[in-house]
Amino acid sequence: MDLVQAARALFSGPSREFAVRLWDGTVLPPARPPGPPGAVVLASPRALDALLPPITERALSEAFLDGDLDLDGDAVALLEAAMGWEGPPARPGLLPAVLAVFVRRALARLGKKDIDAHLRGQTHSLGRDRKAIEHHYDVSDDFYRLFLDEEMVYSCAYFAPWARSLEEAQRAKLDLVCRKLALSPGDRLLDVGCGWGALVGHAVERYRASAVGVTLSRNQLEEARRRVASGPPGGQILAVDYRQLPPEERFDKISSVGMMEHVGRARLPEYFSTLHRLLNPGGLFLNHYIADTSRGRSAFRFGSQRGGSFIERYIFPDGELIPLPEVLDAAERAGFEVRDVDSLREHYADTCAAWVERLEQRWGEAERLVGRRRARAYRLYLASSSAQFRRGGISVFQVLLAKPAEAGRVRGVPRWRGEWYERPARPATARAPEPAAPEPAAWASEARQTGARAP
Repeated sequence: MDLVQAARALFSGPSREFAVRLWDGTVLPPARPPGPPGAVVLASPRALDALLPPITERALSEAFLDGDLDLDGDAVALLEAAMGWEGPPARPGLLPAVLAVFVRRALARLGKKDIDAHLRGQTHSLGRDRKAIEHHYDVSDDFYRLFLDEEMVYSCAYFAPWARSLEEAQRAKLDLVCRKLALSPGDRLLDVGCGWGALVGHAVERYRASAVGVTLSRNQLEEARRRVASGPPGGQILAVDYRQLPPEERFDKISSVGMMEHVGRARLPEYFSTLHRLLNPGGLFLNHYIADTSRGRSAFRFGSQRGGSFIERYIFPDGELIPLPEVLDAAERAGFEVRDVDSLREHYADTCAAWVERLEQRWGEAERLVGRRRARAYRLYLASSSAQFRRGGISVFQVLLAKPAEAGRVRGVPRWRGEWYERPARPATARAPEPAAPEPAAWASEARQTGARAP
């Protein structure tokens, strides 16, 4: 059996809804047409060894990074269809035809410089967490600018009816977070894992709050400080781990948007108890995070994740997506009251799809900035994430938590949620300068100037 015949046999099952194009130009139409636009491309016979049962996520992703597998067309739709494929039939007779390809591929990997994280030390220790954050967020700000919105918001957008672009959808999300927190003039907000500072700036400019953002990313720290410095007074960005904030610090509101994925299941009690301590009685905490909703199903239905998942290995080392019931239980055990749970799953599918489209439009720049393998890794990560959100294997939740004061009082939670989702009445323009926020604690002022961590 030659290699083209082997490829035909591997894709002969009846469940395949996507077209396949082989290295010699042969096109295998979908077994269940019409299928998504485009085709899964086997650019080289070397791709065949990644398709031998049992297929692993690692083998598929590495074949994609090497360019042996590719996606020509709608990458999200093709991956969504691939996730529904039952996989190739188990045919022992295929092994001899592919064995030589497998050996050549293994030899080609010897000495190759890869882009995986290679972290050391105890998982979710302060030092290892910092390295994990650096691996992902300190790739290149210019690279992230290729596909993020102008405010560089790197989390799920909110595609409200009036949001006609990714930029407007991200501003709508920032406003939704502030509305759910009932953010008011003079409130002191802590934004845990503040990214490039968009929410801190929004809270200060639009809601006249005093906002403190913390991050472990060196690149984000520099850019966020620049953004905050160019806006109205009242914002701070600190190079501080949330676990190291001084015990006397207190905030009226806390936000954590896309950060809890880095905490880890074993650290959830510490995460919630720390933020509960930092929150004033009667205050609110919005925890926005991605959750595993697969109920034990693999990301690739026909595959396994031996050796670590693609995203954990190459994109988000040590990241964990924890099911919603575990998160709610940990929050309540720490003393929080659950006030609202909102799924934005479809919104994140659309967000990731928009990021993929923007990245593809500037592909040449992406390869020049971060190299071909890393650019391909991000295309696969964003497209597969969008497909997983569409299929329901992962979701994103905004969980509103309260720390009740005496007699159960909580400030700012409405009885009717409709006002959260209405179009903001305030124009997106800079407000008149407000009086400067109260002088921060001595440690915060010093950290702002030097980038030092809290004691």
